[in-house]
Amino acid sequence: MKRFQKTALILFLQSVFFLSCFGIEKTGSFDQVINSIKSRFAPDQRTALFDIHSDQESGKLVLKGKTTVNEAYLALIDSLTKQNVQFVDSIEVLPNATLGDKIWGLATLSASIMRSDPDHAAEMLSQALMGTPLKVLEYEDGWYRVQTPDYYIGWMEGSGIERFTQTEIDDWKKSQRYVYNLINGNAFDSPERKSMVVTDLVLGDLFEVTAETKGYLKIKIPDGRTGYVKKTDCLSWNDWITQKPDVQTIISVARQMLGLPYMWGGTSSKAVDCSGLTKTSYFSQGIILARDASQQARYGQHPDFNNMDSLEAGDLLFFGRSAQRITHVGLYMGNGKYIHASGLVRINSIDPKDPAFNISERKNIVASSRILNSLNTEGIVLVKDHPWYSFQK
Repeated sequence: MKRFQKTALILFLQSVFFLSCFGIEKTGSFDQVINSIKSRFAPDQRTALFDIHSDQESGKLVLKGKTTVNEAYLALIDSLTKQNVQFVDSIEVLPNATLGDKIWGLATLSASIMRSDPDHAAEMLSQALMGTPLKVLEYEDGWYRVQTPDYYIGWMEGSGIERFTQTEIDDWKKSQRYVYNLINGNAFDSPERKSMVVTDLVLGDLFEVTAETKGYLKIKIPDGRTGYVKKTDCLSWNDWITQKPDVQTIISVARQMLGLPYMWGGTSSKAVDCSGLTKTSYFSQGIILARDASQQARYGQHPDFNNMDSLEAGDLLFFGRSAQRITHVGLYMGNGKYIHASGLVRINSIDPKDPAFNISERKNIVASSRILNSLNTEGIVLVKDHPWYSFQK
């Protein structure tokens, strides 16, 4: 059992015999309150934490757990109060108060790893590219629980994040920023020929620029390190966010990752999982997609995936047992072909007449999504319009 996941049903069964003593008339009504609030405010625990349970201490009903959704916490307290339930409130609303005013962070590595628990042996959930703004939720033994701009929640080791106050993050938003525009590369300690690597870089890394010399940008990494990068390998923040998203560029970025190994949790051009490939490709054009395939399938327009003529280049194709059990996603390229990460990044076809036809996956296409017609709708947000990256008008 994961450290922060508890089976509410077991705990409730343990406390059923005394719940009526605290004003709850029907067995299971507390369960119903919890589940109702969770389904309303935090239906997806990957992006909104609501882990609340009850316990009995010294004859008192004690509410325990954590949530990232203050509205859910207030709704729970209000509901129980209206039912005349007597309880002790020990619920923690994140961010944790011990963090002080440094509840923001920036990823400091080319691809900072996020895990399911604060442990190197825990499942790798995702990655945050250098310069990704993070909401810091809590701290435990050298690890921070964080939330990314797509609202995905996971644990990051301290070396992968630098914490900031709101004022400091606002200053970062005002700074001169550039985004790395190659699949991979390096920043060096000087613009000279015999220089040493300061850090590796991947597509989409974001950093401040403090000077320019000899065709190089002097960059400042969020943890304070400095280095030099060729200016031609980067895009200025303004150029990046004002470009019109181009579907052929999105596909071109995905093609540049052909042969890249599949890695569960990978969302960078070092190695990717299936939704990491689509996410990285779209992010190159300043578009933030949801993290997982099952999440990406919820958003955008939904053309008829059974009719190849209805599909357009740039559409996402989803595979699985059903539309409710999606396990894989690919990026449609046109003419029946799609690019996806399956073992490695490769190209297959949904056309049975094509030699690249993938029989097993073609039988399991269960949904599709069109992205570029749905910019700045839920789950499809332009970087320039995301409040964590820039000031909103």
